[in-house]
Amino acid sequence: MSVPAKESKAKISIRDLTMAYGSFVVMKDLTFDIQDRDIFVIMGGSGCGKSTLLRHLIGLREPAKGSVYYGEENFTEAEPESREKFIRRFGVMYQSGALWSSLTLAENIALPLGEFTQMSPKAVRELVSYKLALVGLSGYEDYYPSQVSGGMNKRAGIARAMALDPDILFLDEPGAGLDPLSSRRLDDLILRLRDSLGSTVVIVTHELASIFAIANNSVFLDTETRTLGAVGNPSDLRDHSENDNVRRFLNRGEEIAVKKDA
Repeated sequence: MSVPAKESKAKISIRDLTMAYGSFVVMKDLTFDIQDRDIFVIMGGSGCGKSTLLRHLIGLREPAKGSVYYGEENFTEAEPESREKFIRRFGVMYQSGALWSSLTLAENIALPLGEFTQMSPKAVRELVSYKLALVGLSGYEDYYPSQVSGGMNKRAGIARAMALDPDILFLDEPGAGLDPLSSRRLDDLILRLRDSLGSTVVIVTHELASIFAIANNSVFLDTETRTLGAVGNPSDLRDHSENDNVRRFLNRGEEIAVKKDA
Protein backbone atom coordinates (compact mmCIF):
# COMPACT_ATOMS: atom_id res chain seq x y z
CA MET A 1 0.00 0.00 0.00
CA SER A 2 1.29 3.48 -0.85
CA VAL A 3 2.19 5.75 2.03
CA PRO A 4 -0.16 8.75 1.94
CA ALA A 5 1.25 11.95 0.49
CA LYS A 6 2.17 14.64 3.00
CA GLU A 7 0.07 17.73 3.60
CA SER A 8 2.95 20.22 3.32
CA LYS A 9 4.41 21.25 -0.04
CA ALA A 10 7.95 20.30 0.85
CA LYS A 11 10.73 19.88 -1.70
CA ILE A 12 11.49 16.38 -0.38
CA SER A 13 9.35 14.39 2.02
CA ILE A 14 10.44 11.22 3.79
CA ARG A 15 7.52 9.20 5.13
CA ASP A 16 7.69 6.23 7.52
CA LEU A 17 11.05 5.17 6.04
CA THR A 18 12.84 2.09 7.34
CA MET A 19 16.37 1.31 6.12
CA ALA A 20 17.70 -2.22 6.48
CA TYR A 21 20.42 -4.58 5.29
CA GLY A 22 18.62 -7.89 5.23
CA SER A 23 17.18 -8.45 8.70
CA PHE A 24 19.38 -5.77 10.28
CA VAL A 25 17.45 -2.51 10.69
CA VAL A 26 19.67 0.56 10.38
CA MET A 27 16.96 3.16 11.04
CA LYS A 28 13.18 2.90 11.27
CA ASP A 29 10.10 5.11 11.03
CA LEU A 30 11.84 8.19 9.62
CA THR A 31 9.41 11.00 8.77
CA PHE A 32 10.59 14.54 8.00
CA ASP A 33 10.53 17.25 5.31
CA ILE A 34 13.21 19.16 3.41
CA GLN A 35 12.05 22.55 2.18
CA ASP A 36 12.94 24.41 -1.00
CA ARG A 37 16.35 26.16 -0.74
CA ASP A 38 17.18 24.45 2.55
CA ILE A 39 20.75 23.63 3.37
CA PHE A 40 19.72 20.45 5.11
CA VAL A 41 22.17 18.36 7.12
CA ILE A 42 21.83 14.65 7.81
CA MET A 43 23.78 14.17 11.04
CA GLY A 44 24.47 11.62 13.74
CA GLY A 45 27.19 9.45 15.18
CA SER A 46 29.33 6.97 13.30
CA GLY A 47 27.34 4.08 11.86
CA CYS A 48 23.96 5.76 12.23
CA GLY A 49 23.15 5.45 8.52
CA LYS A 50 23.75 8.98 7.25
CA SER A 51 25.20 7.94 3.88
CA THR A 52 22.70 5.08 3.66
CA LEU A 53 19.87 7.60 3.98
CA LEU A 54 21.39 9.71 1.21
CA ARG A 55 21.52 6.62 -1.03
CA HIS A 56 17.82 6.05 -0.36
CA LEU A 57 17.07 9.65 -1.30
CA ILE A 58 18.78 9.34 -4.68
CA GLY A 59 17.49 5.85 -5.48
CA LEU A 60 20.63 3.78 -5.01
CA ARG A 61 18.94 1.75 -2.27
CA GLU A 62 15.34 0.72 -1.79
CA PRO A 63 13.66 1.16 1.62
CA ALA A 64 12.46 -1.81 3.62
CA LYS A 65 9.36 0.28 4.26
CA GLY A 66 8.08 3.78 3.51
CA SER A 67 8.55 6.29 0.72
CA VAL A 68 10.49 9.30 -0.51
CA TYR A 69 8.49 12.04 -2.25
CA TYR A 70 9.74 14.83 -4.49
CA GLY A 71 7.02 17.42 -4.35
CA GLU A 72 3.82 15.40 -4.58
CA GLU A 73 5.40 12.56 -6.58
CA ASN A 74 6.29 9.25 -4.97
CA PHE A 75 9.89 8.65 -6.06
CA THR A 76 10.11 5.27 -4.34
CA GLU A 77 7.17 3.79 -6.25
CA ALA A 78 7.89 5.49 -9.59
CA GLU A 79 8.44 3.42 -12.73
CA PRO A 80 12.06 3.35 -13.99
CA GLU A 81 11.39 5.89 -16.76
CA SER A 82 9.74 8.32 -14.36
CA ARG A 83 12.46 7.80 -11.76
CA GLU A 84 15.11 8.65 -14.34
CA LYS A 85 13.47 12.05 -14.82
CA PHE A 86 13.76 12.67 -11.09
CA ILE A 87 17.40 11.63 -11.07
CA ARG A 88 18.19 14.10 -13.84
CA ARG A 89 17.26 16.83 -11.32
CA PHE A 90 19.93 15.63 -8.88
CA GLY A 91 23.57 16.55 -8.57
CA VAL A 92 25.59 14.22 -6.36
CA MET A 93 29.07 14.57 -4.87
CA TYR A 94 30.28 11.42 -3.17
CA GLN A 95 32.55 11.46 -0.15
CA SER A 96 35.87 11.12 -1.97
CA GLY A 97 34.90 13.50 -4.77
CA ALA A 98 34.90 10.41 -7.04
CA LEU A 99 36.83 12.09 -9.85
CA TRP A 100 38.42 9.91 -12.51
CA SER A 101 42.18 10.12 -11.92
CA SER A 102 42.97 9.55 -15.61
CA LEU A 103 40.86 12.55 -16.69
CA THR A 104 41.52 16.25 -16.27
CA LEU A 105 39.20 18.33 -14.13
CA ALA A 106 37.54 19.63 -17.29
CA GLU A 107 37.08 16.13 -18.70
CA ASN A 108 35.58 14.93 -15.41
CA ILE A 109 33.01 17.72 -15.41
CA ALA A 110 32.25 17.20 -19.11
CA LEU A 111 31.26 13.54 -18.56
CA PRO A 112 27.59 14.11 -17.62
CA LEU A 113 27.26 16.76 -20.34
CA GLY A 114 28.45 14.30 -22.96
CA GLU A 115 26.17 11.55 -21.67
CA PHE A 116 22.93 13.49 -21.17
CA THR A 117 23.03 16.43 -23.61
CA GLN A 118 23.53 17.08 -27.32
CA MET A 119 25.79 20.09 -26.74
CA SER A 120 28.59 20.78 -29.19
CA PRO A 121 32.20 20.27 -28.00
CA LYS A 122 32.70 24.05 -28.00
CA ALA A 123 29.58 24.62 -25.87
CA VAL A 124 30.69 21.86 -23.46
CA ARG A 125 34.11 23.49 -23.05
CA GLU A 126 32.55 26.86 -22.35
CA LEU A 127 30.10 25.45 -19.82
CA VAL A 128 32.81 23.42 -18.08
CA SER A 129 34.95 26.53 -17.72
CA TYR A 130 31.95 28.39 -16.28
CA LYS A 131 31.25 25.63 -13.73
CA LEU A 132 34.89 25.57 -12.66
CA ALA A 133 34.84 29.35 -12.29
CA LEU A 134 31.78 29.08 -10.04
CA VAL A 135 33.75 26.93 -7.60
CA GLY A 136 36.90 29.06 -7.79
CA LEU A 137 38.87 26.80 -10.15
CA SER A 138 39.10 28.97 -13.24
CA GLY A 139 42.31 28.13 -15.10
CA TYR A 140 42.55 24.58 -13.73
CA GLU A 141 40.76 22.90 -16.62
CA ASP A 142 43.80 20.87 -17.74
CA TYR A 143 44.97 19.78 -14.30
CA TYR A 144 44.56 16.19 -13.15
CA PRO A 145 43.09 15.37 -9.73
CA SER A 146 46.51 14.30 -8.46
CA GLN A 147 47.91 17.74 -9.31
CA VAL A 148 45.59 19.75 -7.08
CA SER A 149 44.81 19.79 -3.37
CA GLY A 150 42.11 17.79 -1.59
CA GLY A 151 40.00 20.90 -1.19
CA MET A 152 40.27 21.66 -4.90
CA ASN A 153 39.25 18.09 -5.72
CA LYS A 154 36.16 18.51 -3.53
CA ARG A 155 35.28 21.76 -5.32
CA ALA A 156 35.78 20.08 -8.68
CA GLY A 157 33.46 17.30 -7.49
CA ILE A 158 30.82 19.92 -6.70
CA ALA A 159 31.34 21.49 -10.13
CA ARG A 160 30.67 18.10 -11.74
CA ALA A 161 27.58 17.62 -9.57
CA MET A 162 26.36 21.00 -10.87
CA ALA A 163 27.11 20.23 -14.52
CA LEU A 164 23.47 19.64 -15.51
CA ASP A 165 22.10 22.56 -13.44
CA PRO A 166 20.46 20.30 -10.86
CA ASP A 167 17.53 21.40 -8.77
CA ILE A 168 18.92 19.54 -5.74
CA LEU A 169 22.54 19.00 -4.68
CA PHE A 170 23.46 15.98 -2.53
CA LEU A 171 26.89 16.19 -0.88
CA ASP A 172 28.34 13.26 1.08
CA GLU A 173 30.87 14.43 3.71
CA PRO A 174 32.21 17.31 1.58
CA GLY A 175 34.58 18.49 4.33
CA ALA A 176 35.99 15.06 5.23
CA GLY A 177 39.79 15.07 5.32
CA LEU A 178 40.14 18.80 4.80
CA ASP A 179 42.03 21.19 7.05
CA PRO A 180 39.87 23.79 8.89
CA LEU A 181 40.63 26.60 6.42
CA SER A 182 39.81 24.50 3.34
CA SER A 183 36.66 23.22 5.05
CA ARG A 184 35.54 26.78 5.80
CA ARG A 185 36.14 27.81 2.19
CA LEU A 186 34.02 24.88 1.06
CA ASP A 187 31.25 25.92 3.46
CA ASP A 188 31.33 29.45 2.03
CA LEU A 189 31.13 28.01 -1.49
CA ILE A 190 28.04 25.92 -0.60
CA LEU A 191 26.31 28.99 0.81
CA ARG A 192 27.13 31.05 -2.31
CA LEU A 193 25.90 28.33 -4.64
CA ARG A 194 22.63 27.96 -2.77
CA ASP A 195 22.06 31.71 -2.83
CA SER A 196 23.09 32.27 -6.46
CA LEU A 197 21.54 29.16 -8.04
CA GLY A 198 18.53 28.72 -5.75
CA SER A 199 19.31 25.04 -5.24
CA THR A 200 18.25 22.86 -2.34
CA VAL A 201 21.32 21.29 -0.72
CA VAL A 202 21.30 18.05 1.28
CA ILE A 203 24.56 17.32 3.11
CA VAL A 204 25.80 14.32 5.06
CA THR A 205 28.30 15.47 7.69
CA HIS A 206 29.39 15.09 11.30
CA GLU A 207 31.55 18.26 11.26
CA LEU A 208 30.14 20.63 13.87
CA ALA A 209 31.76 23.75 12.42
CA SER A 210 30.11 23.13 9.06
CA ILE A 211 26.78 22.17 10.58
CA PHE A 212 26.48 25.45 12.50
CA ALA A 213 27.98 27.57 9.69
CA ILE A 214 25.69 26.60 6.84
CA ALA A 215 22.70 24.45 7.87
CA ASN A 216 19.29 26.00 8.45
CA ASN A 217 17.61 22.61 8.88
CA SER A 218 18.67 19.09 9.85
CA VAL A 219 17.74 15.59 10.95
CA PHE A 220 19.55 13.70 13.72
CA LEU A 221 19.71 9.91 13.36
CA ASP A 222 19.87 8.39 16.83
CA THR A 223 21.95 5.20 17.01
CA GLU A 224 20.56 4.39 20.46
CA THR A 225 16.92 4.22 19.39
CA ARG A 226 17.60 3.55 15.66
CA THR A 227 15.15 6.21 14.63
CA LEU A 228 14.79 9.94 14.19
CA GLY A 229 16.10 11.82 17.23
CA ALA A 230 15.20 15.37 16.21
CA VAL A 231 14.49 17.63 13.23
CA GLY A 232 15.16 21.35 13.04
CA ASN A 233 17.72 24.14 12.98
CA PRO A 234 20.96 22.72 14.47
CA SER A 235 21.55 25.74 16.71
CA ASP A 236 18.06 25.45 18.13
CA LEU A 237 18.49 21.71 18.66
CA ARG A 238 21.83 22.26 20.41
CA ASP A 239 20.26 24.65 22.89
CA HIS A 240 16.72 23.35 23.28
CA SER A 241 16.34 19.72 22.13
CA GLU A 242 14.69 17.42 24.65
CA ASN A 243 16.77 14.52 23.34
CA ASP A 244 19.95 14.09 25.42
CA ASN A 245 21.75 12.32 22.57
CA VAL A 246 21.09 15.27 20.25
CA ARG A 247 22.40 17.78 22.78
CA ARG A 248 25.50 15.69 23.50
CA PHE A 249 26.26 15.35 19.77
CA LEU A 250 25.87 19.07 19.09
CA ASN A 251 27.72 20.21 22.23
CA ARG A 252 30.62 17.76 22.01
CA GLY A 253 33.03 20.51 20.95
CA GLU A 254 32.39 22.33 24.22
CA GLU A 255 32.83 19.10 26.17
CA ILE A 256 36.24 18.57 24.54
CA ALA A 257 37.26 22.13 25.38
CA VAL A 258 36.26 21.63 29.04
CA LYS A 259 38.32 18.43 29.26
CA LYS A 260 41.37 20.25 27.84
CA ASP A 261 41.01 23.06 30.37
CA ALA A 262 40.58 20.67 33.31
